[in-house]
Amino acid sequence: MFAEDALELRREQSAERNTLSVNFGGMCLRNPTILASGFLGISMDLFRRLYKLNAGAIVSKSISCSPIEGYRNPTIVSLDYSSYLNAVGLANPGADAFSEEIRENDNLPIMVSLVGSSEKEFPILVKKFDRLNIIGYEINLSCPHVAKMGIEVGDDPELVYRIVKATRLHTTKPIFVKVGVGNTDVLSVASVAKDAGADGITAINTLRAMAIDIDTGIPVLANKIGGLSGKPIKPLAIRCVYEITKKVGIPVMACGGIFDWEDAVEAMLAGASAVQLGSVLATEGLSSFHAICTGIQAYLKRKNAKNVMEIIGLAHKY
Repeated sequence: MFAEDALELRREQSAERNTLSVNFGGMCLRNPTILASGFLGISMDLFRRLYKLNAGAIVSKSISCSPIEGYRNPTIVSLDYSSYLNAVGLANPGADAFSEEIRENDNLPIMVSLVGSSEKEFPILVKKFDRLNIIGYEINLSCPHVAKMGIEVGDDPELVYRIVKATRLHTTKPIFVKVGVGNTDVLSVASVAKDAGADGITAINTLRAMAIDIDTGIPVLANKIGGLSGKPIKPLAIRCVYEITKKVGIPVMACGGIFDWEDAVEAMLAGASAVQLGSVLATEGLSSFHAICTGIQAYLKRKNAKNVMEIIGLAHKY
């Protein structure tokens, strides 16, 4: 009896893999849920835990050539409507330390997020990571609260082109570019990134925002300006995913306000090949990966779809 139960469990797990597996931008993942950069991504122990909890892949925190201490506290504040405002300041241990951290990666699907201020820095970063067991890179060109390494870079199409091109020349691994909503049209940035050799786009980063304590009159964040994440930015993220996939024609990972399986399905109908989870992990916990996958699978069964890739971009028909 136990042998039969075990066989049935293996069949169910195999069916789930076949139903939820996605292949896009040079990457093949067991399911379309991915840890977003910036929340939890600097520890192999945590990466292993997330993978056991059914994450399809993991994007690290943004890593720079040298360590960045980041801003002083407070750096994160919880707002209403399942949203957060943060200004961590791209704090990270630097490329040397992080490359050592993931050197013994035992086949976890890790993408390394790279951040820098010029095209000269990215080949240096790639040389630190390219021989390690990673599946690709996400270039962060859109942090809304760090001068010279964030949205200012993403707002300069010529610099975007040079950075992506320089990175492309030093790796054959997939490259995704994380775009934000700044002064330059997101479609222009995505198009430039594609022309320079990017395999895909992550849309979108947090939005430049602010909160002030009305009793003291003091800005809540130490940096004053931060990035807004969570449910309020989902409609904007959906719009960007829809337009980038329809008009630029490049794979997109949706990021921004994905809190449940309905959000994930909506993003995929808009054209997303995968969805990144961030704020929901602080609100609902690490079980969100499994819960969203279970919901997507039930939706596919109801729609008589054999694989989740069948629903990608269906909204483009209308």
